[in-house]
Amino acid sequence: MQRLDSASADFEARFEALIDSDTPAQAEIDSRVAAIIADVRERGDEAVVAYTRELDRHPATDMAALEIAPARLSAALEAMPAQPRAALETAADRIRRYAESQKIEAQSYEDEYGNRLGQLVRPIERAGVYAPGGKAAYPSSVLMNALPARVAGVSQIIMVSPAPGGEVNDWVLAAAALAGVDRFFTIGGAQSVAALAYGTHSVPCVDKIVGPGNAYVAEAKRQVFGRVGIESVAGPSEVLIVADGSGDPEWAALDLFAQAEHGEDSRALLISPDRDFLTAVEAAVERLIEDQPRHEIIRASLANHGALVAVADMAEAMALSNRIAPEHLELAVADPEALLDSIDHAGAIFMGHRTPEAFGDYCAGPNHVLPTGRTARFSSALGVYDFQKRLSIIQASPRGAAALAPVAAELAVGEGLYAHAASARVRGDEGQG
Repeated sequence: MQRLDSASADFEARFEALIDSDTPAQAEIDSRVAAIIADVRERGDEAVVAYTRELDRHPATDMAALEIAPARLSAALEAMPAQPRAALETAADRIRRYAESQKIEAQSYEDEYGNRLGQLVRPIERAGVYAPGGKAAYPSSVLMNALPARVAGVSQIIMVSPAPGGEVNDWVLAAAALAGVDRFFTIGGAQSVAALAYGTHSVPCVDKIVGPGNAYVAEAKRQVFGRVGIESVAGPSEVLIVADGSGDPEWAALDLFAQAEHGEDSRALLISPDRDFLTAVEAAVERLIEDQPRHEIIRASLANHGALVAVADMAEAMALSNRIAPEHLELAVADPEALLDSIDHAGAIFMGHRTPEAFGDYCAGPNHVLPTGRTARFSSALGVYDFQKRLSIIQASPRGAAALAPVAAELAVGEGLYAHAASARVRGDEGQG
């Protein structure tokens, strides 16, 4: 891992390089994804099957072989051993209950002229959920993406998840059954995003696509945005631990590992004013890393994107945190509440020594689909509201029409839109009558 010190002359340059989210190969990814999307639009199922055979080494020869029947989802859930099933069901229940608390309700009021103003709330009709299935399968992502959609009242949830070599993870199938997924296709990558966005003979087109994936999935979501909605363009996962030195260095090392094991491009950072604590964490990393089953991935991630950063004080630590705008922010401090007012940007905040980011990944309740790559500066966690639409209601009373007409007409004339002005004025005249 890198060691940075804010007192060093080269700190700014090194820190900016550390948090830079640009991908060197992005231009190549962009063009490859555009070609795949165009091909799926033109050839539909045929293209989806071809890319799935090529990229995922899936033996399927048609789309029928790539769709999993609901009965198989239910069977996977029923076949789970009692303890894993209980854990999955507990997580689902907690995620569902938190989602219920997020629902936006219809509302309206009358202004001083008797005009009725407000909003209706309606769910989107069909959602597409992408669940990763490459280096690791994530049943937690199935729950986090599908359950808020179900709570919102989405009519149909279409799930896609790659099955390399044709192997499907039973945890993912069971999670899909628990979350109420309607149709499940074992397809992934940019081709699955294109199929969801534009539809094929077999895959229905959806209104919104959610869920994390690799760089090709993220770019495909970006390119189809506008045709469909998306929740975000997700980048590599990341954690920032802000520590005051009062915690256990081994806990901090394990939290860094937990982030780094997602993949070689994951980012795991720790900032502290306590230099002795940073040294102890560094030693714990080296002492514990070989015990991790995914130690090769962890070591590569920490070498490429990990850092221990020394700062002058906690105020500087929080200022750097806001510059990073981390997906996951762990406050490994004695009094996390005291730091909340200084946080402007973060996807999710984990408070205190006994709240690891892993709780948020699986079972705390709030969603683990979070803004990455500094996008927490302007976006938020996935939630029920991502599957709800707000429809404005405007109903003018006679007095209200008389009051609003001259205002609307004046502004319309100012914009050179004279039919707008005439349309407003006649309502005002009727209201006066």
